[in-house]
Amino acid sequence: MLMRYGFLDESGDADPFSGTRFLVVALISTAASRPLELHVKRARKSLSKKPAPSEMKASTSEPKIVERLLKAIAQENVEIVAVIVDKQSILRPPGDPEDIYRMAVTRVIRHCVERWPRVTFHLDKRYTKKALRYRLEEAIREGLVGVPQEVVLIRQEDSLVRKELQAGDHVAWAFFQKYEKDNGRFYKIIEDKVLVEELVRRELW
Repeated sequence: MLMRYGFLDESGDADPFSGTRFLVVALISTAASRPLELHVKRARKSLSKKPAPSEMKASTSEPKIVERLLKAIAQENVEIVAVIVDKQSILRPPGDPEDIYRMAVTRVIRHCVERWPRVTFHLDKRYTKKALRYRLEEAIREGLVGVPQEVVLIRQEDSLVRKELQAGDHVAWAFFQKYEKDNGRFYKIIEDKVLVEELVRRELW
């Protein structure tokens, strides 16, 4: 079996008492990462703002640019896995709000490994502290106990450098628009590529 690649990013925040209701963690799975990189580079070149920003972010891009990139992603041989946490349902939040993020990431990765036992996961580097990056990897490994796997590699990288993570940002943002803003316009572009869409409503942590 060939190695798969997964590019994971999030939209929304983990704090249960913040202004957003949902936290979205989404991943693009593919056997070939180069097309995603090229689509992001082309999208950046098409921006009307000069000089173009060094990183493509859906939240700061024109809707037509976001649509164009999502359509390009949807034309590729990719699968999308997403976990959406409804923070409004939490009655007793965890002591550390980041546990919510770690849980969502772990569930996304578990869904993937259950289908593809050879995966290299590329995560947008959320933490500057090494100890927090290690804690995230530890949570993921614990969540994979009992799941048959051959090779599972986890890399936390800067999305400024890893262009495919910017594609992941746009996919996560499309889910966020659907759930947080009740706007399915962008989600519909990638809907046929969605393999798993799990909504988590957990009262106790």
